[in-house]
Amino acid sequence: MSKIEHLIHDLDRLKPQVIYGRVTKILGLIVEVLGIADRLSIGAMVILCPKDGRRIPCEVVGFRDGLALVMPYGTLDGVGLGCRAEVAGYTPTVSPSDAWLGRVVNALGEPLDGLGPLSNGDLPIPLKNTPPPAKDRTRIGEKLDLGVRAINTFLATCEGQRMGIFSGSGVGKSVSISMMAKYTAAEVSVIGLVGERGREVQEFIEDDLGEEGLARSVVIVATGDEPPLMRRQAAYLTMAVAEYFRAKNQQVLCMIDSVTRFAMALREIGLSAGEPPTTKGYPPSMYGELARLLERAGPGVKGQGAITGLFSVLVEGDDMNEPVADAARGILDGHIVMDRSIADRGRYPAIDILKSVSRSMPECLDQQQRQIVKKAKELISTYEDMAELIRLGAYRKGSDPKVDEAIQYYDQIEEFLTQGKDEQTTIDEGFMRLSELLHMSGGAEK
Repeated sequence: MSKIEHLIHDLDRLKPQVIYGRVTKILGLIVEVLGIADRLSIGAMVILCPKDGRRIPCEVVGFRDGLALVMPYGTLDGVGLGCRAEVAGYTPTVSPSDAWLGRVVNALGEPLDGLGPLSNGDLPIPLKNTPPPAKDRTRIGEKLDLGVRAINTFLATCEGQRMGIFSGSGVGKSVSISMMAKYTAAEVSVIGLVGERGREVQEFIEDDLGEEGLARSVVIVATGDEPPLMRRQAAYLTMAVAEYFRAKNQQVLCMIDSVTRFAMALREIGLSAGEPPTTKGYPPSMYGELARLLERAGPGVKGQGAITGLFSVLVEGDDMNEPVADAARGILDGHIVMDRSIADRGRYPAIDILKSVSRSMPECLDQQQRQIVKKAKELISTYEDMAELIRLGAYRKGSDPKVDEAIQYYDQIEEFLTQGKDEQTTIDEGFMRLSELLHMSGGAEK
């Protein structure tokens, strides 16, 4: 054996160097680690090694008095004072591939569906990626068919647009999201269930999304009982997977349900790390993180596809002006408001047409379609203004021709806006049905 071969053999026998520190304090979700702070930076990974043999991945979220503050991706059961904490470097990227389609994964990109390991691609995507440069982005594209009549007609959405779905709990936003994932004309759907109820995940995948919807979707799941880092990471991974397909020049529909739970995870992380609370306890960093996440959606640079974003916002106490809803509304390109009173009277999707806005809608509809939508909104608005008097019987027919016309058409418009979750309507079918209902053709009344 030559000297070089002896040297290679000796090098192979050397154990890799492991840099580690020790746990000095555990306070809530935060673990203080001594001895390795100078080897770490924000976002670095640390592995806690309790005596039971488990390895608990953690992320560095701050520093204090020469100590590293780390937060776990799992539970801290078995971790005590003096526990070994190893420096693990960084895991800032994920490498999706087309084989991820039809799969259900967790926030770390690990399979949850029992279908075996995932095949990684050759294109690493940073989990905390930056949006494409504003001056290099292409413009939003043509109308995107989402399969839901109320949205296709009254809230037309274009390829690369970002829309928020605002509602309280139990108003039907998850079912509406599943309908759009199943019926959309986009090539790929990437769905992030952030902080979702564990009981509802399987129902969403099997009953709401179905085999047809799942076949062209990637579903990322972090349930409400998981640590805040996992819930935050699920949103980042959802966007990173969507960016992979956009880079392949595909039209992607990216849905996160919900960004409010993403913001709540940031609140838990920020407050545990010692950030000062602002309105409703949200730390200042939450607003910047929310903007960075949502800005990643949209059109790519030339030669790429676009990410059409649909982000549900769970408004606390049905307050549409609470901090997360208010911040998201200022970032997004429109908002779909779902109203509990509409759901209570049995009309689903419970979209309040008059309070909802699509900022790209005027440019993506032709003159005929704009006239049809304008007429329908006028009828809804006129009826809603007089609804109390009509219900009390205080309005006399013939007092106002516009109110009479609104009364004539209102129930038909309500029926048009009602759609079952197993029913699909294309953009052209929706406008044709609405124009026939209003007795309009080419934007003019018959």
